[in-house]
Amino acid sequence: MRKPFHYIALFCCVWSVSVSAQTESIITGAERLYRYMPALKNRQIGLVINQSSVIGNTHLVDTLCALDNCVARIFAPEHGFRGQAEAGETIQDGQDVRTGVPIISLYGRKKKPTPDDLAGVDMMIFDIQDVGARFYTYISTLFYVMEACAENNIPLIVLDRPNPNGFYVDGPVLDTRLESFVGVAPLPIVHGCTVGELARLFKGEGWINRPDQLQLQVIPCMNYTHQSVYELPVKPSPNLPNMRSVLLYPSLCMFEGTVMSIGRGTNSPFQVIGHPDFPIDSFSFVPRPNAAAKYPVHQGWKCKGVNLGSLNLDSLRSQTQLNLEWLLYFYENFPDQQQFFLKNNFFDLLAGTRQLRLQIEACKTEAEIRASWEEDLAFFKKIRLGYLLYP
Repeated sequence: MRKPFHYIALFCCVWSVSVSAQTESIITGAERLYRYMPALKNRQIGLVINQSSVIGNTHLVDTLCALDNCVARIFAPEHGFRGQAEAGETIQDGQDVRTGVPIISLYGRKKKPTPDDLAGVDMMIFDIQDVGARFYTYISTLFYVMEACAENNIPLIVLDRPNPNGFYVDGPVLDTRLESFVGVAPLPIVHGCTVGELARLFKGEGWINRPDQLQLQVIPCMNYTHQSVYELPVKPSPNLPNMRSVLLYPSLCMFEGTVMSIGRGTNSPFQVIGHPDFPIDSFSFVPRPNAAAKYPVHQGWKCKGVNLGSLNLDSLRSQTQLNLEWLLYFYENFPDQQQFFLKNNFFDLLAGTRQLRLQIEACKTEAEIRASWEEDLAFFKKIRLGYLLYP
C-alpha cells in the first residue's frame, strides 16, 4: 500500500522569478495588431474565439469591429463563445448580443466548420488560450479549423498565446487507433507547444488534410520563452479557475476516466481528488451543483481523498513531468479496483493508449511505466524542435 502524500510538504521551494514582472513583459499575438491588421483589409473575417480572446480588457471581436473590420462569423469551441458552459455541454448556434455577429458552434452537432458555415468568409483568425495538454479540446478545434481552411482555400491567422504548461514535454504519445476529440493527433499528453507552434506542426507534418493548400500565418508572442512564468489573465474554462488548477490539470484530468472526483462541483476543481468509498479520510469534500458543473460526479456525497490546493505554484512548475503518483496511489488503495476505471474506456482516450491502464492494473512501478513511453516521447521531442517559435 502506498503512503499518503507526506511528500507534498516538500513542495515549498520558491523561485526567485517574479510572476508579475514576467507576465507584464509578455506581448501576445493578438496585441500585435500592426502585424495582422493589413491582412484584414476588405476581408470577410471568421473568428475562432472565446472569453480568453482579449486585448487588455477588450474582447478581440470588439476591437476588430471598432477598427471597421467586417467580422462575418464567430466560431465557438467547447464551453462556448463566452466560456460559461460546463465540460461536455452541447453549445448552440446563436448571435453575439454586442455586435450582432452570427455564432456557429463547433462543439455541438459538428466539430468542424462546413462549407456552408464558411460561405462568404475569406479570412479566418484563431485566438484561444490553451493550457498545453493533448486532451484540452481547444487544440482539437484548431486542428479541424485548419483542415476546413485548407479544404476551402481560406487563409488562417493564428494569434499566439503563451502555454502555461509549455516548460516540459511528457506522457505517452497518442496511439492513432484511439483518435478522438480529446486526442486528434500523435502528441504526448503534455506537448510543450503554443497553439501557434502546434499549428505549424499540424501543417508541417501533414497531419491535417490537404496541408499544402493551407495558407497559414502565425503571429508570435513577444518576450516569451518556454520557461516564462505566465499568469493567465482570464480563466481558460469554467473548471480551471486559477493557476494551480491549470498546472495540475495535465496530471489530474485522467482521473475523469475513473470513478474518482477531481473537485467538479466544489470551489477547488482540479485541486482535490476523492471518492465516497476511499478508505483514507484525512481530507474530504462534497461536490454540489454550481455554474461550472451542473451534475458533478458524486453529487451530495462526502468524498474522501487529498487536497492539493496548498501546493506552491513555483514548486509545481519545478516538477517537469506528469505526476503519476496520484493515479497509482488511488488505484492501489481503492477498495474495489475492478470498478476504478470507467467501463466506457474514457481513461484510454485521455491517456491516448490502452497500455497505461493495463500497466496500472498490473501494479507496474512509475519507473517501468515511464520507460515504456520514452522512445516515442524522444521521437516527438525531435519533431517538435523543428516547429518551435520560442527558446
